[in-house]
Amino acid sequence: MTASSPPASDIPSKPPRESDWRLLLKLIPYARANSGIFWLSMFLLIPVAVAGEIQPLIIGQAISLLQQESTWGILEGLSIREGLNFLIQVLLITIVIRLAFASLQGYLVQKVGQEITARVREDLFTHVLSLSSRFFDRTPVGALVTRITSDVEALGDVFATGAIGIVSDFVSIIVIVIAIFLLQWQLALMLILMLVPVTALIIYFQQQYRKANYRARDELSKLNSMLAENISGINVVQLFRRERFNTEKFRVINERYRDEVDKTIFHDSAVSATLEWIALVAIAGVLWLGGVLVLRDYLSFGVLSAFILYSQRLFSPLRRFAEKFTMIQSGFTAIERVNEILKQPIEIRDSERDTYDRSLMSYSQVSDEQKGEISFENVSFYYKPGEYVLKNLNFTIKPGEKIALVGPTGAGKSSIIRLLCRLYEPTEGRILVDGMDIREIPQAELRRYIGVILQESFLFAGDVKRNITLGETYPFRQIKKSAEITNIAGFIEQLPQGYETQLRERGTNLSGGQKQLLAFARVAIRDPHILVLDEATASLDVVTERLIQEALDKLLTNRTAIIIAHRLSTIRNVDRILVLKKGEVVEMGNHDELLAQGGLYASLYQLQMIEQN
Repeated sequence: MTASSPPASDIPSKPPRESDWRLLLKLIPYARANSGIFWLSMFLLIPVAVAGEIQPLIIGQAISLLQQESTWGILEGLSIREGLNFLIQVLLITIVIRLAFASLQGYLVQKVGQEITARVREDLFTHVLSLSSRFFDRTPVGALVTRITSDVEALGDVFATGAIGIVSDFVSIIVIVIAIFLLQWQLALMLILMLVPVTALIIYFQQQYRKANYRARDELSKLNSMLAENISGINVVQLFRRERFNTEKFRVINERYRDEVDKTIFHDSAVSATLEWIALVAIAGVLWLGGVLVLRDYLSFGVLSAFILYSQRLFSPLRRFAEKFTMIQSGFTAIERVNEILKQPIEIRDSERDTYDRSLMSYSQVSDEQKGEISFENVSFYYKPGEYVLKNLNFTIKPGEKIALVGPTGAGKSSIIRLLCRLYEPTEGRILVDGMDIREIPQAELRRYIGVILQESFLFAGDVKRNITLGETYPFRQIKKSAEITNIAGFIEQLPQGYETQLRERGTNLSGGQKQLLAFARVAIRDPHILVLDEATASLDVVTERLIQEALDKLLTNRTAIIIAHRLSTIRNVDRILVLKKGEVVEMGNHDELLAQGGLYASLYQLQMIEQN
């Protein structure tokens, strides 16, 4: 790792675990956006539960009617046929109410869940794009993709199917408990006591499952990171015959992921099996005690039948919980993982509105001829505490001046550019543009004011025109003019659909030179006052470099320019050259002056001349 390179590390560490309810409460603000639908779906739980739990009573009354036992007062005086017909009609009504309301309630809950998922995904994506480069230096791409996609999807499920499902089951349990205590309190008490070991076992297996599920998610993130890395670097993988080696690494991670998933399956199965066993024991207990009460004439056969149905229904919500156990715990794990990203601080923020409004007011008084001054005042910077990559930099670049940054690898050249563009904040000191601290300038204004062209330009999937405008609104004549200035208009017009031609991801259907020329057009259309070239011509062929040099001559007119170049022969005509070594400016002057000094620059230049010869 070079001195100017940020350190790589794993995804942000896991914070102290929060309780399930605290995690669930984090979704409440998202649910409020659809509060009307949410409360309607909650209200519908009551008729669904009541209609469902009346049914065992109706069946019990039918059995009592057939056994000629005591029945509801409304059934007295009716024949067995008339009473059964009446009970069947009531039963059908409860079934229709339950089906209709349950279907509507299920639809509304899923709708709210999808709304929450969409909003969380948008907020997470927006937050990730607002994080500083320091975060992305230490976070694998695949891990981020996992959290924004599959983790967010699981988060929506825990609310729509999990949380609301638990409330629904809880309402059903409350109605059943009230009904069974009204029927026969001794049997009811026995059933309630059966729930104590069930609750204890669920809590235990929940804790074990959560741990295994979190580890499984971490392994999945590593799996996705390695997959993304190998696909992005497929050329290097194949050229250096790394297929077998990388496949073996992937197999090891895949096996670790499988092992963790196996543990989650074990705990999930243990919950389901335990619930089934206790449910059977409970029903057997009801049959035994209920049978004793029936024989002693303390209980009618119809009431016992209704009680057995209630016993089954009492454990049905718990069975449904067991079926949703994996999804619910995965959802809580997802909330934890998503929350870790949302908790990442946004290190680089715009100044308060009133502060930078005053700055912009004074800034607007600067004439175009005076714009473009850059000052570094006692600037120091590190990626890791104590390991400075820039030390006490003090220099000023005048408006319209062309300067070059040179030095050995790791001297801090690229770090200066990152600080100027405010991708990082200086550890000490400040940077001024036209007399204003860049921290007082809105980031959008600063980056529109400074145009940056990197050695490897990134192109997005989409047409040529949008890769130049990057979503901003420009008239077509301005887009065409920027292409003409940068010598790429002729190439674009030869494409099948011209400026509407679709480019593949990362511009793989263009050559390196064509992609670089498009990057120049992207900067030209924004007409920046400061132009930064970070080895922008380092990997181009002679013909393309000539085209770019002509474009550069036009772009550099009346602009301040900072040029980073390894080939020192390309910066002979700049106004000044800053020579960096270990984060400090050790020499300064033009090409001839530095050669005459016989210092570091002269050594680097002579070494390159020897290599070329």
